[in-house]
Amino acid sequence: MKVKYFAWVRERVGKAEETIEPPPNVRTVEELIAWLSGQGEAYAHAFEKPRVIRTAIDHAHVKSDAAIAGAREIAFFPPMTGG
Repeated sequence: MKVKYFAWVRERVGKAEETIEPPPNVRTVEELIAWLSGQGEAYAHAFEKPRVIRTAIDHAHVKSDAAIAGAREIAFFPPMTGG
């Protein structure tokens, strides 16, 4: 699946997007964030406060307990404010 990172999440990870294959036991957004956090110091830093990270699966906002099976694209971004 393709993973995209935005704003300071992208800056901390060091890339805008990548294609990943998480293990079969990673089934939810929350589990994916935990797995990514274990992929290196940059990921651990980017996801150090997982509750503030917002997620979209195939362009639809989802909660941390959302299933990732069948996702083509997952995006992670910080909370946004508008004006």
